[in-house]
Amino acid sequence: MSHKWDQFKQEFRPLLKLAWPLVLAEMGWMVMGLVDTMMVGRLPESANAIGAVSLGSVSHHVVIFFGAGMLLGLDTLVSQAFGAGRVKDCHHFLIQGIYLGLFLCPFLMGAIWLLLPWAGEFGFHPDVHPLAASYLKAVVWSTLPLLLYFAARRYLQAMDLAKPILFALISANVVNVVANWALIFGNLGAPAMGVEGSGWATVISRTYMGVFLLGYAFYYDHKHTTGLSGTSMLPDFARLKKLVRLGFPAGVQMTLEISIFALVTALIGTLDPISLASHQIALNMAAFTYMMPLGVSSAAAVRVGQALGRGDPRGAAYSGWASLALGVGLMACSAILFLLFRRQIAGVFTTDPKVIELSVTLLALAAAFQLFDGIQIVATGSLRGAGDTRTPMIVNILGFWLVGLPVGWFLGFTRGWGAPGLWVGLCTGLMLVGVVLLAAWFVKVKKLPDLIPRTEASPAD
Repeated sequence: MSHKWDQFKQEFRPLLKLAWPLVLAEMGWMVMGLVDTMMVGRLPESANAIGAVSLGSVSHHVVIFFGAGMLLGLDTLVSQAFGAGRVKDCHHFLIQGIYLGLFLCPFLMGAIWLLLPWAGEFGFHPDVHPLAASYLKAVVWSTLPLLLYFAARRYLQAMDLAKPILFALISANVVNVVANWALIFGNLGAPAMGVEGSGWATVISRTYMGVFLLGYAFYYDHKHTTGLSGTSMLPDFARLKKLVRLGFPAGVQMTLEISIFALVTALIGTLDPISLASHQIALNMAAFTYMMPLGVSSAAAVRVGQALGRGDPRGAAYSGWASLALGVGLMACSAILFLLFRRQIAGVFTTDPKVIELSVTLLALAAAFQLFDGIQIVATGSLRGAGDTRTPMIVNILGFWLVGLPVGWFLGFTRGWGAPGLWVGLCTGLMLVGVVLLAAWFVKVKKLPDLIPRTEASPAD
């Protein structure tokens, strides 16, 4: 027992070394959304502006994160190749990830453009919908830069290069703040574009992120001669097939998870601007804390994948368990903070007393699901490192769509609870998904020895 505990503790050092930049990078990603919300919240009719950014950004996320999920197979393939010492394979998978992003981009942008006229029929509040449409028309142009960013990020972190990702997010936040200040309010000679300006600021900052990370990948290769610049730039359909086979279930899972929050946002958008603004505040904070276990989840996928790549199933198990312990600990802290400082948190976003009062209620509900949210996303990462992206997809369908949504609809509309009722449904779904995915990792641990990748000859360059 002592030996196992020692091994468990030993895993924490490399895990933390990889996880802390990824956690801060994920939080930096969320800070962009928070900054957008807070800055448009200083416009006249702030509830309408906040609600518009909420609807626009969530609508874009539903579509773009399917593409991001399709690239999650890079976590498994690059980390296992890196763990096995096959660095050339890592380079090949990056190139194929870029090809996959280029292929997906026009379809994702087309889906967003198709969403615009349909969204007007959903019943959004008439003061909010035109603003949301103007934001979405701008932010759609960030689709390709984001896909390139996701591909480069998965490649770099799977090779233990996490700090450049953190730097990219920190510096991109500076770009985003300046661009928002200029384009929302008309500073630095720019036109005052209001909510639409926030969308264009997002495009600028995301383009910077994608260019920076791809540039760093080739800079690192030039400095250390890893072979990336000499890698064939042609499509490799065998590797693309592997990437799609792993990525498609992950893309569906991410889309389903984000879609449930998007649908709840849309349903609350049919109520009134106060409910929508309060929902956006609570959702922003829940999403912000979610970034902590999301970063740990990425580290878990890499550590589990690398251990399997080097033929160490026991190390893979310890990596998964250590990641779960870290994710749960972080979310326990966020739950306590939500409960203790609900009113102060709401006051950062708005001075409207009605919005603050409803936000306090929703933040208490967010506190209730923090632990389960941490469990489900870290378990998803550990399973992905082991090559299992289907189980999280199936569990998400069952937990969110067949349980959480019906409960939320019943309480929110049939029982008349409004936004709090829909949030109780979210809590129910998250709790169920967390428990089932934890059980799935228990089962997967027993099968890890059978998942050691067989050594295969690399396809010809």
